[in-house]
Amino acid sequence: MPRPPKTLQPERSPADWFGAELRYWREKRELTQRELAQRVWVSMSLIGRIETADRECSPDLAWRLDEVLDTGGVLARAQGLVTATRKVESSETDKTASASTGHVAGTGEPSMLEGVERRDFLRTATAGLAVSPLLALSSPFQDTLCPHQVRAVDIAQVREAAAVFSGWDHTYGGQVARAAVAGQLRAAADLLHAPCPHRLRGEAFSAVAQLFMVAGFMAFDAYAHDDARRLFAFAAECAEEAGDWHLRAKIYSHRARQAVWCADPDQGITYAELGLVRSERLSAAEKAMLHTARARAYAKTGLRTETLRAVGEADAAFAAPTAVEPPSWMAYYDAAQHAGDTAHALWDLAVAGVHPPDGALRRLEEAVGGHTDAYARSRAISAIKLASLHLHGRNVEEGLATATRALDDVGRVRSRRAEDDLRELHALLNRTPEVDGADAVSARITRALEGTCP
Repeated sequence: MPRPPKTLQPERSPADWFGAELRYWREKRELTQRELAQRVWVSMSLIGRIETADRECSPDLAWRLDEVLDTGGVLARAQGLVTATRKVESSETDKTASASTGHVAGTGEPSMLEGVERRDFLRTATAGLAVSPLLALSSPFQDTLCPHQVRAVDIAQVREAAAVFSGWDHTYGGQVARAAVAGQLRAAADLLHAPCPHRLRGEAFSAVAQLFMVAGFMAFDAYAHDDARRLFAFAAECAEEAGDWHLRAKIYSHRARQAVWCADPDQGITYAELGLVRSERLSAAEKAMLHTARARAYAKTGLRTETLRAVGEADAAFAAPTAVEPPSWMAYYDAAQHAGDTAHALWDLAVAGVHPPDGALRRLEEAVGGHTDAYARSRAISAIKLASLHLHGRNVEEGLATATRALDDVGRVRSRRAEDDLRELHALLNRTPEVDGADAVSARITRALEGTCP
């Protein structure tokens, strides 16, 4: 049975009153915490913590809550009082804390960065937070309060945020989800400035690494490549500090894919091989993912033999039994994802005319058929590649049918990578002999691309 909601005490403080008011309006609109969280693009735990006055609501979130709940602006007006009160309380508390040792008065707990030079470690983050357009936060986020002590619930919230944003990214693409992640990045980075029990230290670094990794891939998908490089670099440092080999491998896989996309396949190979260091600590899916990154890099250089060898190593790794269980966030790398990723390497060889297209066609069909709606972006990209390969092979009718299915997904997704693949398909279609239905597909692609960046 679900636990009854916690009894609120709105008379205790402005924050408690705000939380009670939020619960009142949420229940009045017959929404669960999860349903409301999805509508305002935050985690369910954050809604719960605001309702119980364990977390302050930002002005931006208060405005979104008012809009979704149709309160007439009650929450946005009340939020200013909450912030002002919390600042006074924070100032008084700070006077009792040690200013020189990095410990919270009375806790005896070490700093999060015990054994790490704080200034050097955070240099990457500071640069990114200061100059990155993604993280040039508007004034409502500037007043985010650094926690006085890192708790397990803070770490859980960062992980939940990473999972939520990753889900949006897979379904809708990085351009849609990217704007929502900025405030969570600031809050996550603040954890690294707060005192933390030693037992939570690794978990805290790992959670921050995961969120920054997700944000980095969003930036990559939106072609904000400088942002992505900074976010990935910081995520990698946090993963190294946490000793999290799974996250480390995933981050280097992302860095390899970005390097390949940015026409630097040599760097892509380097990143993939860095990810494979101590591969005995990785799951089968993680090793396959990194070998696939190598294959895609080799394919971009036109190295047929090396590409095929890397694809074979990826297939062998994916099929091999392993005692290492993958983390939950690797669940996306299933048979459909593996087929699609390896197919992209074979696609380059087929289009270059140095390898038959059969393998790429078969794998792309498996990817398109295997991806669920939760991975609409991957399905769309694989379908566009499949349609293009059919057109390259003069199998025009099949290409048009596949393109039509891809366009159904593209309408849900905002991804610069998908848009570029669609432009390539459109150009190829314009060079294809006229057949029935070609004009209709071409017109749909034009409409899909309207309003997107060139």
